[in-house]
Amino acid sequence: MSFQTGFSKKEMSSSGLQRMVSQLARLCEISVTLNSTLELKPLLQFIIATATEVLDCEAASIMLYDEQRGELLFTASTTEPEKIAQIPVPLEGSIAGTIFRENRILIINEVEKDPRHFSQVGEEINFQPRSLVGVPMLIQDNVTGVIEALNKKEGQFTQEDAYLLSIIAAQAAVAINNARLHEALQHAYQELSRVDKIKSDFMAIASHELRTPLSVILGYATFLKEDTSGKASEHAKMVLNSALKLHSLVEEMTNMNLLRLGSLDVKTSRTSIQKIVRAAYEKTVSTAQAKGQQITLDIPVDPIPISADTPKLELVFTNLLNNAIRFTPAGGSIAVQVRAKNREVWVRITDDGIGIPANELEKIFQEFYQVEDHMTRRVGGMGLGLAIAKGVVELHGGRIWAESDGPGKGATFTVVLPISQD
Repeated sequence: MSFQTGFSKKEMSSSGLQRMVSQLARLCEISVTLNSTLELKPLLQFIIATATEVLDCEAASIMLYDEQRGELLFTASTTEPEKIAQIPVPLEGSIAGTIFRENRILIINEVEKDPRHFSQVGEEINFQPRSLVGVPMLIQDNVTGVIEALNKKEGQFTQEDAYLLSIIAAQAAVAINNARLHEALQHAYQELSRVDKIKSDFMAIASHELRTPLSVILGYATFLKEDTSGKASEHAKMVLNSALKLHSLVEEMTNMNLLRLGSLDVKTSRTSIQKIVRAAYEKTVSTAQAKGQQITLDIPVDPIPISADTPKLELVFTNLLNNAIRFTPAGGSIAVQVRAKNREVWVRITDDGIGIPANELEKIFQEFYQVEDHMTRRVGGMGLGLAIAKGVVELHGGRIWAESDGPGKGATFTVVLPISQD
């Protein structure tokens, strides 16, 4: 794409200079407006209105390339935009197509005589083009469309007009691309919101619908286990254990959904972190012992007071200990350390298990996220435990994170909570 940017002596006269300064000032205003507008339709209308004003012509239009159809389509026009939007402009046999294909500016001051003139548009809207200047619109050397100005009101289109329109086109191409990216991003956000709502609805419905039949199963399994013996009792025990596991999954879904909706009730009272950590330890130590694992507690004797919803915070540390047990091989070790630092209490749970890749350390706190592939993973669970733990800790004004030196090198989970000052 090339054109002359010099001006004749006549154009460099006092009046010419004044006009040029006025036009450049207008171009600066255009740049500011284009860079602050992300709505595509008003942006396109602003561009063509500005082009007709700056070039002092009767009409202007923007045609953008449609990759699927392989044609140019009118996306904005000062003359009957709804009608011409239905008329595709071919790349062969049209002036706009030539500008697009050859990536060059065209100034044609006798349009009717040009064999490339595509007359269907003018006939459809009863508009007779006499003169035309058209420039390609580029994004990173890729031609994305064409902007045309038609019918100069006084005289003919000049190289100066082409230069001005090329500046508008360059600014417009960037602005249109930004607007399209913005629209795509908004659409992606809407789709994510839709998927997110489906996920929330599923968790709410599933947990609600499973509760009643699960209660029946638990009741009958408990009754059979207590009132039978031998193989029948063993079978009832297996059913009961499976039902309890399912009950735990339902509770996780319920808690996660309440966290997502911001309606999980946290009823706090003064207690000690030692009491909560020990309760979690008592609930999980038998599972660790069954795998030949050792859990060591390093807890200060003097109580460290915190304000907590005890059952929910116990659930956090129970989940963290169960995770450590699940991901630590038989015979491994798990260490729990509690320390007061300034006005906070730090609880660190360290294992010598399978470890966590560096790029997974943040992701593991996402809902349903699993480090292992869901088709081949060796450890069960829905991937909600850590997401729930993070939500509950944050509701207590705390924070949680994971550290690991990589696969096979164990992991440390740290929970930091404010010490109660009451």
